[in-house]
Amino acid sequence: MWWGGRGQSFNIAPQKEQPEMGLSGPKSEAGNRMPEPSRYQLGGCLPGEKVLGWAPGLRKGQELELPGTLICTNFRVTFQPCGWQRNQDTPLSSEYDFALINIGRLEAVSGLSRVQLLRPGSQLKFIPEEILIHGRDFRLLRVGFGTGGLEPQAFQVTMAIVQARAQSHTQQYRGITLSKVGKVSGSRKPPIPLLETLEDWEAERKKQGASDWRVSTVNERFDIATSLSGYFWVPNRILDSEVRRAFGHFHQGRGPRLSWHHPGGSDLLRCGDFYVASDPNKEDIRAVESMLQAGHSDVILVDAMDEMPSLADTQLAHLKLRALCLPDSSVAEDKWLSALEGTRWLDYVRSCLRKASDISVLVTSRVRSVVLQERGDRDFNGLLSSLAQLLLAPEARTLLGFQSLVQREWVAAGHPFLTRLGETGAGEEAPVFPLFLDCAWQLLQQFPAEFEFSEFFLLALHDSIRVPDTLTFLRNTPWERGKKSGQFNSYTQVYTPEYAQSLAGSSVHLQLSVWDWDLRYSKEQISQFLNPGYNPECRPDSWLPRQQASFTVPGPPSSVWLFSRGALTPLNQLCPWQDGPSLRAVSSHWLPRPARPSESLADQEWGLPSHWGACPLPPGLLLPGYLGPQIRLWRRCYLRGRPEVQMGSSALTISGLQDELSCLQELLRKLTPRISPEDHCKRRDPNTILSQIR
Repeated sequence: MWWGGRGQSFNIAPQKEQPEMGLSGPKSEAGNRMPEPSRYQLGGCLPGEKVLGWAPGLRKGQELELPGTLICTNFRVTFQPCGWQRNQDTPLSSEYDFALINIGRLEAVSGLSRVQLLRPGSQLKFIPEEILIHGRDFRLLRVGFGTGGLEPQAFQVTMAIVQARAQSHTQQYRGITLSKVGKVSGSRKPPIPLLETLEDWEAERKKQGASDWRVSTVNERFDIATSLSGYFWVPNRILDSEVRRAFGHFHQGRGPRLSWHHPGGSDLLRCGDFYVASDPNKEDIRAVESMLQAGHSDVILVDAMDEMPSLADTQLAHLKLRALCLPDSSVAEDKWLSALEGTRWLDYVRSCLRKASDISVLVTSRVRSVVLQERGDRDFNGLLSSLAQLLLAPEARTLLGFQSLVQREWVAAGHPFLTRLGETGAGEEAPVFPLFLDCAWQLLQQFPAEFEFSEFFLLALHDSIRVPDTLTFLRNTPWERGKKSGQFNSYTQVYTPEYAQSLAGSSVHLQLSVWDWDLRYSKEQISQFLNPGYNPECRPDSWLPRQQASFTVPGPPSSVWLFSRGALTPLNQLCPWQDGPSLRAVSSHWLPRPARPSESLADQEWGLPSHWGACPLPPGLLLPGYLGPQIRLWRRCYLRGRPEVQMGSSALTISGLQDELSCLQELLRKLTPRISPEDHCKRRDPNTILSQIR
């Protein structure tokens, strides 16, 4: 199955010529240099790609041993089966590719007991009989080498991988242009709005119905915050001069701005922590209050990091999970589940879902401004905002809606993907975005009929994080992404509205985004991105509460609250620079969530202030369960290196098949009656899907 091993659709970016790494190439016993695989044999090298070493071998760990050639280039390690050629319709896709930046662990094996862990700069101490490449995406490539004069080739291709990994951190991936892959189209636009133009932001604002908000261009030259996009939403009555001053009083210049407008009238905002060392004047304080208040009488500040794991905790849990899921894990089978809980990864998933559920209730229960605050505003603010929108907005659960959500809340909002991947050497690696994808998968498992996309789409997105074919996930900020694309000079926008017009008299090469799925996956694979149990006609039309008039008086808010540690605490003032204590020793109790997510909260008492009045929660709101077995391990993702323990086609034991049958029966019960086979065939035509995502 392609999702078991092909999730990593690695693509290579054009580079400047790289210096030779001291490898003269494998030689035969006679001392003559053996011919390198040709560009045709490699399946078509891309510009800047160079073969550094190769050796015949057998791919192991699958159903059958697969003969072929292991090839190392300055961008990837690829195993080419005998007689295999790349599909020209999807030139950037191969299930046999491992990006150098995706290699988490490299091992050389000789005999039954001789194993050497190879780090960048290591020197191989023996001729390997096989090597094991463990991907950070939980995939495994295991290749054995034959004998009969081929030992030097095995040694040299292994050392080529070691040295290529050492230099991969210095690679300046630029992303592939459409012209380089033969997909030039003068009218081609990005599959979804990339939110790099004023027009994109204005269209998105209108789609959300945020009539009290406008697009600010104050950061168009990235002189307020390079980590922010050039455009964002601010209240209509706030001038750009006030925005500029107000943002200076927040950490890294990331002031309050709209994240999502609830059709019922509430607004979800996000910002960095207050920069308390600043000394704002009264006008600046009033501007900050007006932006946080966003025209509402009630304001709730949400501490995004409260009861959430730190970045270091998240990274440690992910490393423990990856070690546990290795094929050679030393944990006994009867203690494996206990070891899984010991990683704390599932605990952190529970924390994210629980807090996102609380935020969704706050946004839904009445018209108010809910502000997510995090020191850097670039990690858990994006995670919680994205999850809250998945719980609240059916549109975000569609394929296009989810892609737009990721582009807006992660890419355009400046999530530091490259730093969190550990590619900057800053020691700040943390899998925040993979944690979000795991949470989305949990929601998909609990509400299988509410999502248009499938598990295989989430897998493809998970495996696209570390592929150097696009700039989507290989930059830390929108400013870096635009600068490295070479498509703007000195703070001009990355994409022109025409997308294909010449810039400064020269032709513009359109950069790929991660959303160009048709260049990386076949029509058959893309058709599996969609959930067959999803029926858009079952989506309720009246799930939203009646639109309520917002409060537009310029005075201070009548109610200010801090949501922290599961409780709402009233605040005396909104800004920390005002005199007087900020907290009163009065706390309202936030009651625990019922164990069954299907129960309606309309009749539940949630400890909300009585003056807010009763407001039944809409039927379209998803309230996930997060207790005990309700949170499950994403087996298709994390156990790909151990196919023998996966369910489905790999579960060839009686107990495995029984478990899979129970899951399928439960899924069938949830989906029936949802959609007929005839309707499914009509709605899931691959050509129709391609036309929707392009």
